[in-house]
Amino acid sequence: MALPGIPSYPLPTQDALPTARAPWTFAPDRAALLIHDMQRYFCAPFPQDAAPLPDIIRNIAALASAARANNIPVFYTAQEGNQLRADRGLQADLWGPGMSTRDEHQQIVPELTPANEDIVLVKHRYSAFQRSNLETLMRARGRDQLLITGIYAHIGCLATAAEAFQRDIQPIAIADAQADFDEPRHEMAMNWVAGCCGGVVSTQDVLANMPKVAACA
Repeated sequence: MALPGIPSYPLPTQDALPTARAPWTFAPDRAALLIHDMQRYFCAPFPQDAAPLPDIIRNIAALASAARANNIPVFYTAQEGNQLRADRGLQADLWGPGMSTRDEHQQIVPELTPANEDIVLVKHRYSAFQRSNLETLMRARGRDQLLITGIYAHIGCLATAAEAFQRDIQPIAIADAQADFDEPRHEMAMNWVAGCCGGVVSTQDVLANMPKVAACA
């Protein structure tokens, strides 16, 4: 029931992204950035020195820097270790007891350490909206568009995108700032989002539309 070992695979390229049914485009004054589950426990199954992990960390870091420079809220999700069985729920049947409270499990990878102004949400289920106040915090900041990065593309990232859509929040998956168990599942997740609930773009698509990207370099 533990997480599987993950082989190296290449991230989607710009010319391979699916065409989204939704007409939405990234709007800096409406967007928030989500960095989903980038904890050491979830990153450990990836090769540490080969694609996709180093690539998504670099892309997420660039997006987070640009978001902060443009006053775009940055949200993180992070699970807590040593969960009670009652709190972990059905996830325990599929994935076992989960992480411990050790830093090598709970800690967000150092390259993506949250800034003081960022908001870290406790993660309870696949979707970042479940048992959290993510929607309330977004609405209070006038945000109705969510840029989704992190892991895993076909599980929590996809569930979050689907729920955002059902809450009338526009989800945009950043294809090369997410990673998954393998290339087929990553591709499936991007196709599902594009066909059913949101936009699918590249890191460069977003950075090119940030007013103050140069200031983040």
